[in-house]
Amino acid sequence: MEHVPERVDVLVVGAGPTGLMLANWLVELGVSALLIDGKDGPTVESRALGVQTRSMEIYAQLGVIDRVLEEAVRATAMRQGFGRRAFGPVPLTALGQGLTPYPGLYVLEQSANERILADNLHVLGGAVHWRHRLVGLEDAGATDGVAAVIEGPGGSEDSATPVTVRTRFLVGCDGASSTVRSLRGIPFEGTTSRQMFYLVDAVGVSGLAPASVNIRQGVREFLLAFPMRPDAAGRSGQRLIGIADEPTSAVTEDYARRRLRDAFGVTYEDHRWFSTYRVHHRIAARFRDGPVLLAGDAAHVHSPVGAQGMNTGLQDAHNLAFKLAEAVRSEAADGLLDRYEAERRPVALRLLATTDLLFRGITSRSTTAMLVRKYVPRLVLPLGVAVLPHLPLGRRLAGYLGQLRTHYPMDGDPAGVPGRRGRAARRTRCGRPDRVTGRRLPWTGENFDVLRAAEWGMHLYAADDTTRARAAAAARELDLPLHTFGSTSATPLRPGVLYLVRPDGFVAGAASPETAVSIFQASREGTSAPPHRPGGT
Repeated sequence: MEHVPERVDVLVVGAGPTGLMLANWLVELGVSALLIDGKDGPTVESRALGVQTRSMEIYAQLGVIDRVLEEAVRATAMRQGFGRRAFGPVPLTALGQGLTPYPGLYVLEQSANERILADNLHVLGGAVHWRHRLVGLEDAGATDGVAAVIEGPGGSEDSATPVTVRTRFLVGCDGASSTVRSLRGIPFEGTTSRQMFYLVDAVGVSGLAPASVNIRQGVREFLLAFPMRPDAAGRSGQRLIGIADEPTSAVTEDYARRRLRDAFGVTYEDHRWFSTYRVHHRIAARFRDGPVLLAGDAAHVHSPVGAQGMNTGLQDAHNLAFKLAEAVRSEAADGLLDRYEAERRPVALRLLATTDLLFRGITSRSTTAMLVRKYVPRLVLPLGVAVLPHLPLGRRLAGYLGQLRTHYPMDGDPAGVPGRRGRAARRTRCGRPDRVTGRRLPWTGENFDVLRAAEWGMHLYAADDTTRARAAAAARELDLPLHTFGSTSATPLRPGVLYLVRPDGFVAGAASPETAVSIFQASREGTSAPPHRPGGT
């Protein structure tokens, strides 16, 4: 059994994308973290594969964006169709232009995400303890948090002696069948689709537009296809997802190949992976149970529509890491970690509702749904392609798809109520409308580089000399770095207003320089105090 410490600040169970992202940030922030996984090694199958723009921004803040861009395939358009016929393309990159440095959808399979994060964890000085699984869990008091019993390689068959690790906090990132969630008795509420789906990672694909997300409908058929990296021989790759009508035992790769050919005229030369599955729409009744927390698929699972699942887990981890880092050093851990559930569970609830609605719409076999899917896109898409990128609705759509429009309750907001903002959050203290508090910092084209420091800071845009001097005085009193920028660009940011920005890039407050000290001090106390960040970048 590999050496595992007897005591750590945070034990992370599950080395998928969520657990690896969490471990990366914890180590980066100077927290002693142990990451374990019962598997023999990293994921080999592609599994989840869409990386949305907000996740790309998090990769950039972590410092691994160059490698992600090098390995990812950019999906430049979406093509809907019926049967063998494809309708006009809907550009994906145009919808996100000006909102983010990484517009559009990037396709990078789960195994590649895990490999990049594991390599970076090693660079940071961390590691994954493979073939180590959690078998027992009990509270160990306010100071010790949790006593976790871990079985190493070989387990009881080789008479390996389990070890007990005491940890302040434990995070279950161990998937939909989470051991952590089960051991804590947390209900996993929701439904499972009766329909069976098949999945083929195919190479040498014909009949689909390259570099596009393809959606095809039929009388009784459905096809969702994502572009993937070509194989070693240079043959194009596609993730093909379809509906199966047969019993599970009859759904083979040959069955899928025939269905795709007959219904959509889609053929392929070979495949790298084949699987069948049912779609689940479930959410944990709570994301926090004392010192134990849940993130990623352990907390919520939903349909692959919109490619949101892996991204939501990555963003759970990003949000939680900063709260854990401060909780380890703070006496106010309860309030800090309660905010994790208050911020992230409403996001998961909205996502479940949205993806469930879309899933039922694209898989329904009712006559009305069939007619809508067959004829409406032919009428709407040509107009939409021409005007949507230029309308405010287009920017909002890009924000929702890219998970850029997430809103967290901040000072004055009714915590935990999705989609609502309190009166105090609607205006800055200087009386101007405030549309950024509680949201990810709007991108101006120059203001994201400072987020790499992953620390609390104050932002000031397009201010005159007098305002800058007052802002600098406020920053000194609050002992926070002040970042000034020449333009607000085409964003809701206001000239001369000071913004308090959290380490995760979300805006915690807005105020005039004259009132910033009192307002921001209250905001910091309400959303977690700035963590001390030893060294690092």
